[in-house]
This record gives sequence, C-alpha cells and structure tokens, in this order.
Amino acid sequence: MSRLRVAVLTHEDLVPPESREGLDAKELQRTKTEYDVVHAVDALGHERRVVGVSWDLLPIRRVVEEWKPHVVFNLLMEFRDVGVFQAHVAGYLELLGAHYSGCNPRGIMLSRDKVLSKKILRFHRIPTPAFAVYRPGREVRPRRWLAFPQIVKSVDEEASLGIAQASVVRDADQLRARVAFIHDHVGSDALVEEYIHGRELTVSVLGNARLQTFPVWEMVFENLPDGSVPIATERAKWDLAYQKRVGIDTRAARGLSAERRSRIAALARRVYRALGLSGYARVDLRLADDGRVFVIEANATPDIANDEDFASSAAATGIAYPALIQRVLNLGRRYRPPYKRGAPAAPSGT
Repeated sequence: MSRLRVAVLTHEDLVPPESREGLDAKELQRTKTEYDVVHAVDALGHERRVVGVSWDLLPIRRVVEEWKPHVVFNLLMEFRDVGVFQAHVAGYLELLGAHYSGCNPRGIMLSRDKVLSKKILRFHRIPTPAFAVYRPGREVRPRRWLAFPQIVKSVDEEASLGIAQASVVRDADQLRARVAFIHDHVGSDALVEEYIHGRELTVSVLGNARLQTFPVWEMVFENLPDGSVPIATERAKWDLAYQKRVGIDTRAARGLSAERRSRIAALARRVYRALGLSGYARVDLRLADDGRVFVIEANATPDIANDEDFASSAAATGIAYPALIQRVLNLGRRYRPPYKRGAPAAPSGT
C-alpha cells in the first residue's frame, strides 16, 4: 500500500488532541470521530495534516495548493455554522481539483433536503411515508391524506436535531404545537410524516458505482417508559445517561430472514443510486408491524467513528476500522464527478 498525503478537514473547534490523556468523558465524546479517523490514518502509515475550518475557505485552499494531498478526508459537517453548506464545501474541493472522501455535493444537497429527497424516492417508487410540509407564518391544519399519529421534524437538520418523544403527535392541537416548536427553536420548515410504528433499522452503504452493503442494523429500546415510542430522538442518539437508563443499543437486526435482509439491502442500494450518493452513506428505514419496509431518509454524511453504526456494521463483516478508513480513502481518490467522466484521470497527488 502506497503512503498517501491525507488532509483531514474538520471544524476548527473539533480538531482532535494528539493524546486523550486527562480529558473528561464529555470532551472525549465531542471529538471522538475526528480522533478515531486521524489515528486510523496514522495507523495506516499515511502522512496527514489536520485542517480546522469554520468561517474561511482559505485554509482549505492553502493545504490543497501548497501541500498537494492525495486525498482530503472530509469531516466538515457545517460551514459558518450552517449545515446545508456541507455541499458547498465538497463543491469547493472539486473546484480546487482535490480528491476527497465522502459524498459528492449534489448527493449531500439532495439527501439533506428531506422533502426533495422524498419526492425523488416517490418518483422511483421507493416506499416512504406520506408527508406534508408546513412553512412559518402559515396556518397549520391537518392534511386529509395523513392519518394520525404523525411525526414532526425539521426539513433539513441532521443528527435528530429537534426530534423528541413529543415529535410524535396524535391530534391537531399537538400537531400545531410541535410544528411551532420546529419553526421557533430549530428555525426551519417543518416536515410532517405519517408515523410508522415498528422497528428502527439502518443500512450502511459503501461505494461509488459498485456498492457494498453491510448487515442490517437496528436501534433497540429495552426499557422504554410507558407511553414512549421507539424512535431515534436527539437524546437517544447523544445522551449517554439516557441511553443507559432506557436500555438503548444498536446491533445487527435479529429475527430477519435471509430473503428479507437481502430485500432491505437492495432497497438501500436503490436509495443510494436514486439520490446520486457516493463514498459512503447510511439509509434509515422503518420495518412496520405489518412487515412493510419504509425508507425514512438517507444520510450522506453519517458518523464514521470507530464504535458508531457504520463502523460497527462493517466490523460485523470482518472489516477492521483502519481497513474501513482505507477503503473510504480509496473511494475518494477514485471518485470522478460527472463532468470529468471520460476525461483522463488526474495525476496522483493532485
């Protein structure tokens, strides 16, 4: 394996420490993904530089033009504190002629816009819950095509921001209150979907043209309080004490036949291709009580920390974490934007 120059691009507040000694649990968790990726790159024997970015693109341009990395490992989840600018950062890397890991700008844009992505999925006859969109300043009335219960979320935020048990609403008054919460506290349009009661599944997908899916993964809830529903709320994803108290864990989905696992994997690949994703992504689904499978959304920039779902599901197939990071790097180097297909490959190190 050739030694690469790898620039790891992250938010300037999330540049990981060289050592984790003396850090408390909160600080360890805050930079865990960045730390895991950086140290996997080191373990692979590559030369690397970490580039912290927040409000200025100049550090990206400097490292690309002066150091000429073989690939940029893109971990930047927002720019100027705006999540949707993820796509623009990937586009800027393309404008600079840099190879980069993760998804292309169009795929990021389409997957982040949950309304547009659902319209694309419906065009391709991919099952996804019925939905409606409520914009600020307009009357909130239940839509006749949406049965209760319903779930209310932001149209473009990730990491379950704004999702709580109160997001599942059962009447018009609860609907109006939760839509107002999204408008006032998250600051976006509200996406309202028909709630699918069932199991919370994900499928991790790796690849550009040729795709590999990892085992179907499930978020399980062993000790939910009465009246709660099994959904990936903000607390369920990020609050370690809450996870322990409620008995939340993620693991390979149990009790699925080989045929069902194969169909779910094929469905995840259809979503990946329909949205034009590349590099790696995670597809979130619900397995309804009646056996039907619905696509909830695709995440073009899933958490790739060592013990998160993506890496854990890869490990279940025998892919160790450093090997997974190497595959991500390789895919970044091989990805060719549509406008460059058919053109000669860029020389190594550019």
